[in-house]
Amino acid sequence: MSEKVLVTTTEAIAGYHVVETMGEVFGLTTRSRNVVSSFGQSMKAIVGGKIKGYTKLQDAARDEAIDRLKTAAAEVDANAVIMMRFDSSSGAIGDSVTAYGLWDCCED
Repeated sequence: MSEKVLVTTTEAIAGYHVVETMGEVFGLTTRSRNVVSSFGQSMKAIVGGKIKGYTKLQDAARDEAIDRLKTAAAEVDANAVIMMRFDSSSGAIGDSVTAYGLWDCCED
């Protein structure tokens, strides 16, 4: 069901109009790398350049946050999430990503 939820960063979806705004919906995830990988990425940070391991971690976290956002919207029978945004933070345990927006029912 979540694959049918439309997600947009805008207030409107072309060809649709919002018939009801129901509130906020969130998709959260926290991911961490293993100790060996983290050490390797830290060494790369010292010499500079692209840190591929962390880029992959961010991509995976972002994708998972969007999937969880769509699932949460589908669970409350919303068919769209408008004005989707990301919030992220890094800490000792890993990177956290939150995808959030307003869940709506839209008609074409």
